[in-house]
Amino acid sequence: MSKKEKELQAAKAAQEAKYAAAAAPYTPTAEDFTWIGSDASSREAIARPSISFWHDAMRRLFKNKVAIVCMFVLVAIILMAIFVPMFSPFTYNEQHVTHGNAPMFTVCEDTGHMHLCGTDNLGRDLFVRLWEGARVSLTIAFVAVIVNCVVGLTYGGVSGYFGGWVDNIMMRIVEVINGIPYMIVVILLMMILKPGMGAIIIAYSLVGWTGMARLVRGQIVGLKEQEFVIAAKAMGAKPSRIITKHLLPNILSVVIVNITLSIPGVIFSEAFLSFIGLGVPIPMSSWGTLANDAILVFRTYPMQLFLPSICICLTMLGFNLLGDALRDAFDPKLRR
Repeated sequence: MSKKEKELQAAKAAQEAKYAAAAAPYTPTAEDFTWIGSDASSREAIARPSISFWHDAMRRLFKNKVAIVCMFVLVAIILMAIFVPMFSPFTYNEQHVTHGNAPMFTVCEDTGHMHLCGTDNLGRDLFVRLWEGARVSLTIAFVAVIVNCVVGLTYGGVSGYFGGWVDNIMMRIVEVINGIPYMIVVILLMMILKPGMGAIIIAYSLVGWTGMARLVRGQIVGLKEQEFVIAAKAMGAKPSRIITKHLLPNILSVVIVNITLSIPGVIFSEAFLSFIGLGVPIPMSSWGTLANDAILVFRTYPMQLFLPSICICLTMLGFNLLGDALRDAFDPKLRR
């Protein structure tokens, strides 16, 4: 056997021995471990700070730049609607006929004050009427949504918790109410009640709560068989306490998102009703009445229509984007 063959056999034997040693199970010994003791200073340390569900949701919400911008825009619109009619030198129904359809930044000769957004055909200041209309539209939206939220939470909570024939009857009533067109209810109420904010709120509240009731009922049906509800029943809690203290707080995030998404719908409905003449009466102003008045002179004075339209678009877009951000923030699946 040559020297080269001997070297190849030795290398092969070494490689086989290496593979056999790697395949054999390793038994650790005491020399493989080193006692390092316990660190008393970090024994009670918390690896991750404990935060509540709401704190975590707000933290993720404020990281959303779009939500922050929408909140600033909505807060600015609400503040302008509150304070501009209070501190403006003009009132929403004050007329200066000699200054009808004045352009923007026109100085009124009668009072010496400036019309920032110009005037309409009757010489009324469009800036104060714009924010007075914002006050009316937002008031109708918030009050109607709050009424719908209260009625829907109560109705849907009772229906979903008790179930059975109670749920069956209550949901059939919701289907009947939901089948009545909203516009028919509004027109009938306008013929019976005095036209104004109250009539619009009542008309929307009569049929607008069904969506919230359906949502709450579905959430309650999914939660009422959870362990914490069974434990509350075993401890003798009454149904009213279980609904108000255990079930409703657990669906509050879904309700908040639904509220933010419902407000733009009410604003658009009010603007549409006012646009077709079924809204607030003259001389009260809303964004819909401003658009209705401006459509007659749109070709000559387009800015009178652009101003309320921009406000409606910004408000609806802000609430919709904020509602989407809240839905993402309240989703526990997105928690990191």
